Amino acid sequence: MKDMCEKNYWIHAVSPLHIGTGRGIGYIDLPIAREKVTGWPYIPGSAVKGVIADYFGADLESRKNDASSYKKAAFGLASSDFEATENAGSIVFSDAVIVCLPVRSFYGTFAWITSPFALARIKRAAKLEIPEVKTKECALVCSDNSGSDNSVCANGDKIYLEDIDLNVDKNELVSKWAELIAGRVFSGNKDWEEWQEIFIKRFVVVDDNIFTFLCETGTEVNARIMIKNELKTAAEGALWYEESLPVETILSGIVWCDKVYEKKEEISPKQLMNKFCNGELQLQLGGKASIGKGIVRCIFYGGEQ
Repeated sequence: MKDMCEKNYWIHAVSPLHIGTGRGIGYIDLPIAREKVTGWPYIPGSAVKGVIADYFGADLESRKNDASSYKKAAFGLASSDFEATENAGSIVFSDAVIVCLPVRSFYGTFAWITSPFALARIKRAAKLEIPEVKTKECALVCSDNSGSDNSVCANGDKIYLEDIDLNVDKNELVSKWAELIAGRVFSGNKDWEEWQEIFIKRFVVVDDNIFTFLCETGTEVNARIMIKNELKTAAEGALWYEESLPVETILSGIVWCDKVYEKKEEISPKQLMNKFCNGELQLQLGGKASIGKGIVRCIFYGGEQ
């Protein structure tokens, strides 16, 4: 569309992240949200949009009373009695899909792992002009001429992720992907610039099946209990297990605006995107906020019409 404005957004977990789905049916009482087809963790776009609306103070009352109408135009205004003033939100967020999962490594402490299919989805969403990576039965790390030292996760020709050991191959295309993701997630903020090199040294591409296995087994599962206030002891039967994405997880999605539903001609899609989806935001996503879960960096990239 002529006036459509679109950006990519990247989410970097600074603390463990719990985007729940309610009660689970297995041993995990409070599991995280997972895609039906792949089983990979993701963040619903509605969760991201709601938190960003809260970040900008766009609650119901503020949308009604906003003289500029930007908040109402961006996030919509619902009405129980179908008033003429109601409108849909003009900014649309896709789900944030997993890009890199941090996994314990015998060398280098941990690795940011991804897979060919995970990268193919990012290539499609971000319209990237970069070839897809292919691998099977080995782990791919950055080549020696990537601008950084060799991978800190590899030991000779082997890499050990959790209880999986894989042969290692150095790949120049993997270096390009590492530099691209590091540039999108860790550049533009002086406090995170040095993390570009840290990321590149720990970037590892594994087979899709191995990635799926580690997405199932590599998340955090913590036991929680409820305490009786009067006795300061554990309440009977109040033990549960909850799952979280580990700190340093990286996800990505797209956000766009192609039509402004608020009937104000002076508001354009680009204006809304630049006002609410620009630069870097520090947000709290998901549950367990009172115990420090869900602190993330949300970085917006692109935006040409």
